[in-house]
Amino acid sequence: MKKILVLALLVLGTVATNAQETSKKVKTATSKVIGAGMVFANEVIDYGTINQNADGKREFVFTNNGNAPLIITNAQGSCGCTVPSSPKEPIAPGAKGVIGVKYDTNRVGAFTKTVTISSNAAGQPTKVLTIKGTIVAAPAKS
Repeated sequence: MKKILVLALLVLGTVATNAQETSKKVKTATSKVIGAGMVFANEVIDYGTINQNADGKREFVFTNNGNAPLIITNAQGSCGCTVPSSPKEPIAPGAKGVIGVKYDTNRVGAFTKTVTISSNAAGQPTKVLTIKGTIVAAPAKS
C-alpha cells in the first residue's frame, strides 16, 4: 500500500510539473514588449484543397502585445496573385488587428506564397506570413 501511495504521489508531481511548464510557455509567447509588438494567432494559412475560382480571401489575426501603438507601414505580396490589405490606423496596445489576403484562385495547382509586413514593431519590424494550398480544376459544366 505504501508503494502505491508513493507511486501515485510521484505521478501527480510529474503531471503538475509538466502543467506548470506548459503554462510558462504560453505566457512567454504573449508576453508584453516595450514599444509596439505584433503577435499572430497563426503565421501560416493553409487553404487546403479548394476548387478553381473559389473564394481566395483569408485573414491573419494579430494582437499588439506592446505598450505603444503599432503602425503597419506596408503589406506586400510575393507576386501579383497575392493581394494583402492592412489596417491604416494605429493598433492600440492590447488591441487586435487583421491582415487580409486575397489569393487569385484561377490558377490550378499547388501554391505557397508570402506576405511581408513592415511595421514599427520592436525587435521585428518585418514579418513574413505564408499562405499555401492546392487549387483543383473546376468540374466541366454539362
